[in-house]
Amino acid sequence: MDPTVADLSLLDNPVWNALTTAHHTLGQVRGLAARYQDDISPLAGLAGPTAAALANLAALVPSGRGVGVVSPVALDIPTGAWQVLRAREIDQMVCEALAPQPATPAIRLTAADVPDMVDLAKRTEPGPFLDGTIRMGAYFGLRSPDGRLMAMTGQRMRLPGLREVSAVCTDPDFRGRGLALALVSAVAAGIIAEGEIPFLHVKTENEGAKRVYEKLGFRVRRAVHFIVLRRL
Repeated sequence: MDPTVADLSLLDNPVWNALTTAHHTLGQVRGLAARYQDDISPLAGLAGPTAAALANLAALVPSGRGVGVVSPVALDIPTGAWQVLRAREIDQMVCEALAPQPATPAIRLTAADVPDMVDLAKRTEPGPFLDGTIRMGAYFGLRSPDGRLMAMTGQRMRLPGLREVSAVCTDPDFRGRGLALALVSAVAAGIIAEGEIPFLHVKTENEGAKRVYEKLGFRVRRAVHFIVLRRL
């Protein structure tokens, strides 16, 4: 697909649009709600911010389990079915022209690397990363001479002509070396080479990360709402 014709409005509701298009085999859809499979990601989306959509989502989430809903607008959560654990806005960034960066010898991570990937994500908290998250797209990393996974970045949500850069994290022992910038650049370049537009999500207050992404050619497109719910 020519990235110049990708429909950026799909990103207003990215999880729903991913799970009803390019990632439909990785999740479950019930009426007006969709969620990724349990071992892949806790992310979920709704066709619209309605009580009916939330009721459909409740049918997809077992009691006591959590789910993270990405929505273009704040949700009005009815009492009785859900407990709100966290709610906030996050910034969505897109890159339609990548600034050139020196090539980095990143390695393609495989199922054999998953234990190290999950461990790194637990220690650095880039967002949810589970044993099956690697099935969402290609992930790349950098290892130290002694074999430690220093940093990783990969692809998460996929929509027509659009692919998310995610799991951007660096082991604290190796920070300050530009590893995250190098990996984000490499992953974004790979997405663009396949004719798609890279996008990502970042906490609104994380100005340092946003400056790094802006150096690569990303721009803030809009804020989206992220709410973590626990099914009662």
